[in-house]
Amino acid sequence: MRRAAPSRPAARPTRPAQAVSPLTVLTMGFAVGPEIGNTHVVKNVEAVEPAAATGIGGGGSVSAAGVSTPPNGAGAHADGGTRHAVARLLLEQGPVTAAAVAEELGLSPAAVRRHLDALLADGEACTRDAPRRGRRGRGRPARLFLLTEAGRARFGHAYDDIAVAALRFLAEHGGEQAVRAFAERRVAGLVDRHRAAVTARTGLTERAQALAIALTREGYAASTRRVGMGEQLCQHHCPVAHVAAEFPQLCEAETAAFAELLGSHVQRLATIARGDAACTTHIPLTGETTTSDTTTKTCPTPDPDTPEPAGDTARIPGSNQGGTARTGPSTGSSQATEGEPA
Repeated sequence: MRRAAPSRPAARPTRPAQAVSPLTVLTMGFAVGPEIGNTHVVKNVEAVEPAAATGIGGGGSVSAAGVSTPPNGAGAHADGGTRHAVARLLLEQGPVTAAAVAEELGLSPAAVRRHLDALLADGEACTRDAPRRGRRGRGRPARLFLLTEAGRARFGHAYDDIAVAALRFLAEHGGEQAVRAFAERRVAGLVDRHRAAVTARTGLTERAQALAIALTREGYAASTRRVGMGEQLCQHHCPVAHVAAEFPQLCEAETAAFAELLGSHVQRLATIARGDAACTTHIPLTGETTTSDTTTKTCPTPDPDTPEPAGDTARIPGSNQGGTARTGPSTGSSQATEGEPA
């Protein structure tokens, strides 16, 4: 009798082949895919300030690394706005401690210290030790922060308005001659500080260049360039342009002072106070040997379709045109253009 063969166990059902996860692929870099988990890697090492300090919270986004991104570069504007708020608090309540600033503005102490350090580095704030009350304890005294003169300048000054008001008062009580005398006294003080350096030069070209250097030191950002048979002195900034717009005597006295200092009659072609891009003074070089121009700045080129306004001519004392320096509309200068003086 045959013995029945032992029954074999039923075969286990085969599992369908599974796709290999990207994490199990051996590559030279990190696996990229949605299955990445917590690898205990620090993804953000910068502390994110609260919304009140950074201005984030309206339309910003948060990346996968947890870094908040403000919309359209709003972070830089918010940072500047926060610093302005800190500076204003120093202006209104200073001297004040960093802790008081943080409490008043609702910012973290670390954020406030960062803005205060920036103001200190820019010279817009300074510190002093807080006065102690009672017995002196351990540790350093608290520091008080307050704005410097440079820091106060960010909130504006009314110096131009005061100057205009003062000259109006002078004109009402002393007349135009009093205003002219004031303008001459002012520019004389400016010129006398650099007279030796300018008059030490021999030719008109060298003197004009020395005068440009002197004016730059006084805040006028001046330069020279050769145009035809003359030299043009260009002042790219005018600290008194707002005042000179109402009192042109300041420009006229300046032109006369340049003529006296250079030893040659000059012609003012344009002024910032009159709406031009630069104050341009033409210095004729008749009979003088020309030299190469060593300056890098040039006067702005005027629009050829716009006629140049009439210039002012100043002549040196002792010339055959008169015994005193004077300014006034030059004859035939209404068609003069920059580089083509009348």
